[in-house]
Amino acid sequence: MSVGKVWLVGAGPGDLGLLTLRGQEVLLDADSVVFDRLVGDGVLAIIPRSARVIDVGKEGGCHAVPQSEIEEILVEEALAGRKVVRLKGGDPFVFGRGGEEIETLLEHGIPFEVVPGISSAAAAPAAAGIPVTHRGLAAAVHIITAHTREGGVAGLNYAALSKIGGTLVFLMGASSVPEICKALISNGMNAVTPAAAVENGTTARQRRIDSTLGGLENDCVRSRLKSPSVILVGAVAGLGARFDWKKYLPLAGLKVVVTRPRERAGILSKMLRDRGAEVVELPTIRTLTLDVRLPSFEGCAWVCFTSVAGVESFFELLGKEGRDVRSLGAARLAAVGPTTAKALEGHGLRVDYVPEVYDGIHLADGLLRLAAGRKIMLLRAKDVFADLAEKLKAGGADFCECAVYETLYEKPLIKPKDADAAVFTSASTVRGFKAAFPELKVKYACCIGRQTADAAAKAGFEDIRVAAKATLEDLVKSIEETML
Repeated sequence: MSVGKVWLVGAGPGDLGLLTLRGQEVLLDADSVVFDRLVGDGVLAIIPRSARVIDVGKEGGCHAVPQSEIEEILVEEALAGRKVVRLKGGDPFVFGRGGEEIETLLEHGIPFEVVPGISSAAAAPAAAGIPVTHRGLAAAVHIITAHTREGGVAGLNYAALSKIGGTLVFLMGASSVPEICKALISNGMNAVTPAAAVENGTTARQRRIDSTLGGLENDCVRSRLKSPSVILVGAVAGLGARFDWKKYLPLAGLKVVVTRPRERAGILSKMLRDRGAEVVELPTIRTLTLDVRLPSFEGCAWVCFTSVAGVESFFELLGKEGRDVRSLGAARLAAVGPTTAKALEGHGLRVDYVPEVYDGIHLADGLLRLAAGRKIMLLRAKDVFADLAEKLKAGGADFCECAVYETLYEKPLIKPKDADAAVFTSASTVRGFKAAFPELKVKYACCIGRQTADAAAKAGFEDIRVAAKATLEDLVKSIEETML
């Protein structure tokens, strides 16, 4: 068996959007992923389902897996011929112990590559509105670890640090604030020097504590500062309130789980991220085209599509059978909503009818009126949209049905550490979420329509927000209203 390879990948400070393109490329191709505690949920969520996932996270000096054992894991995985991604918070070479892991890989003759990441030393302050350098205030920045290799408080030359000028950035400093402040002041730094702490920088849990060197200890105690935190000392630390750009984003501070299939999550996720939300894509369902033969559409006055997945499965089956859209003949097309209509338009088909309210009941009402006794064909999901068929039957419609796909529940590889809201675009995503994360509590269930909201209520969600119309735009508006 040939030896594999190890990539030391900097996962950035937490936000998926700050993972580099190269980092994402390598991660999506991994056979094995060995990750740290500080890797964000959004990054972990894109790990391929086929990969072996090994959590070696550390917290507060308590090593879940000792560093020597982490290095042994990397060697074992690579010697098994796997493509191994060592996923590290921030950058592998900024207090990330990447050099130690490389030394071990070299000893065993294992190929490796380093993928730099964005360090929290610059990203966390920037996300909180603090530039680590600024003309006239700081021409240099000094990055300092507040912990030693063994996990204790670092023995730093505070006499030199108090006189060096520029901005002091202390990483892993939440528990070291008292020593840092007292030592700098006792070595001559002015107690009124601006100072700040940034907790969970770049994520929805981000907090900034603005203070002075003399007041930071008490302010951090009062605010119950926790790890991971970056401590800043210097004139630029006073700019946070003025430069705080996240206050202009309506969903800043909200962590949202998007549950729809990954191939259809992109637009919704982007809309949420553009408004400042931290997004974690955790598909709880997937769709599977059924092994069926499409019926003849001869004599059909209307062909009705009930979802984007139905459109995709229809065209997949057409191609499999060596047919094309000419099989539809003169049939007119109906879609349950504008998103489904847009999917059909993407294949060059114009939709003749979309109901004003995007659900099965209103779609049936429209078809009963428009078809006027002529034949209707429903292309739908297996065991879904029974209300549409029942309404057509009750109205005396001449219709037939063909299930072209089924919805299967997915079990995501990871469980998010926490979340404020889950976004549901169908009743099946609600059921899939509860099956995957029965104990995960989220405050808001944000639903695209009434049927989805009913499923959320049955699943036990209490604070349910429903879009005014079943569109992604209205769904996002309903989420924005949760922040008002």
